[in-house]
Amino acid sequence: MILYERWLTVLDRFRHEVAVVDAACGEMLTFDELAALAAAVPMMSAGTWCATSLREGLKNFLAKALACWRDETVFCPVEGELPQVAPPPKDLAGVCHAKLTSGSTGEPRMVLFTAEQLAADCDHIWTTMGLRRDWPNVAVVSAAHSYGFANIVLPLFLYGQPLRVCPDPLPGTLRSVLQAAQGPVTLPAVPAMWRAWSQSGVLDGASVALAISAGAPLPVELEQQIYCATGIKVHNFYGSSECGGIAFDRSEEPRTDSSLAGTAMDGVQLTVGADGSLHIASAAVGCGYWPAPKNAESLADGCFVSTDTVELLPTGEVRLLGRVSDVINVAGRKLAPVEVEAALLRHAAVRHCVVFGIPSADPARVEDVVACVHAAPGTDSRELMAAISKELTPWQCPRHWWITEELLPDARGKTSRAVWRRRFLERR
Repeated sequence: MILYERWLTVLDRFRHEVAVVDAACGEMLTFDELAALAAAVPMMSAGTWCATSLREGLKNFLAKALACWRDETVFCPVEGELPQVAPPPKDLAGVCHAKLTSGSTGEPRMVLFTAEQLAADCDHIWTTMGLRRDWPNVAVVSAAHSYGFANIVLPLFLYGQPLRVCPDPLPGTLRSVLQAAQGPVTLPAVPAMWRAWSQSGVLDGASVALAISAGAPLPVELEQQIYCATGIKVHNFYGSSECGGIAFDRSEEPRTDSSLAGTAMDGVQLTVGADGSLHIASAAVGCGYWPAPKNAESLADGCFVSTDTVELLPTGEVRLLGRVSDVINVAGRKLAPVEVEAALLRHAAVRHCVVFGIPSADPARVEDVVACVHAAPGTDSRELMAAISKELTPWQCPRHWWITEELLPDARGKTSRAVWRRRFLERR
């Protein structure tokens, strides 16, 4: 198998060098010792399914992954409890990896990958981001998630990029890890982590050679704040479980528009469908789902049709407009919520916001625009309406407002339109 062969090449080159440093206990593993842990894992029957929880500990998780490559079994990383999903059948030719996802129905299912597809995603990430062995990865995001596995585990196994394990994202813990590294590091994280680290001052003077943010769009004001305070440019990374990396912000200066997700990753071709959805074609696109949905057209023949609506700019940049299901129909005119959200976020008093559509009392209007906003105390909807009216046309402006301090992003920096739409309708 291509993955195990590449691991053996890395092992042969860096056998006695440090592969993993656990900041929680100070334990160090060389590549040779990591290989010995994998060798101790009992042999598994080829084609079987091996779900492995990160609760077993990172070094056991890594050893299981290598053992699965050795035995040509299907490795399924799991964050906590093992999934209640029937394992894929043994006759799924070439499948070696399964990413657990909720899918559009909310029911757990897997995205399946061959060794070649998994390796391609790692190669795209390595060349696009300019990862280096002398910039060890700080492993603070979960290695079981698609982002963590692709950006932390695969570069370790396929390129020999060492890990410095950060057991939790608390600023004090990160400070200890950065100090112990005694040199430049690569730091992949999510927006919520970057915000907490920025507010704590832990990034001041930190030797971060490459800063990456994924999982949710990185707010421009946070990116600019970190850059001004520390000189660290945080690069926005946009991807999906079905196809791995999609776009990366290669610029060395802070962005001025949160909707810009960067340019296409090396080896990735992007087009826009008739409905505005983003189509991703690359060697890293998965080969299918399990259980297989009735309509599997979104993932076939090396192309993934996402539900994200985008605009591809002449510069090659990807502008995120929302999701196909999020588009608001105002009297036959289509409105991407992100356009209204961007106008709101430019107001100094707005901290967080989410915009969506609800059925209008006027059938001819179809939907009304609603804005839920967490703003500074004393801010009201009239002030916000006056501000955004200078940028938006009247039909784009919200007809309904909900000013609430309850609106906060989750741990990954995301705010669910579906959740807040439901809450707004229940409140009414």
